[in-house]
Amino acid sequence: MFSHWLLVALGGAIGAVLRFYISETLPSETFPWATLSVNLIGSFLLGIVMAATLVNALGETETLLFGVGILGAFTTMSTFSVETMLMMEDGRWRVAGIYVLLSAVMGPMLAWFGWKGGQNWFA
Repeated sequence: MFSHWLLVALGGAIGAVLRFYISETLPSETFPWATLSVNLIGSFLLGIVMAATLVNALGETETLLFGVGILGAFTTMSTFSVETMLMMEDGRWRVAGIYVLLSAVMGPMLAWFGWKGGQNWFA
């Protein structure tokens, strides 16, 4: 349905602007704090959105707007990948490893916390 495309586009615009704001606000000269922050926050919030969707607290419209649109554009795997590669290219292997570890462990953990919290909240 065309309105679904518009919802995702609107949400994507909102999510991209929010991510840009955070990238402009958080200092990331020595460590990619902005990307880590948006990815961890997005993981947590997507866990909540999915829990709410599964118990029908959010309908398809809201899920497309928030889950696919806003959070899809807010979080960024591609920037995470490039930032990791650049740190490795600069010989900053330890920092790159910490970044990957924090992202890979904390992202799913926060998604789980969001999911469980959402299940309790919407139950």
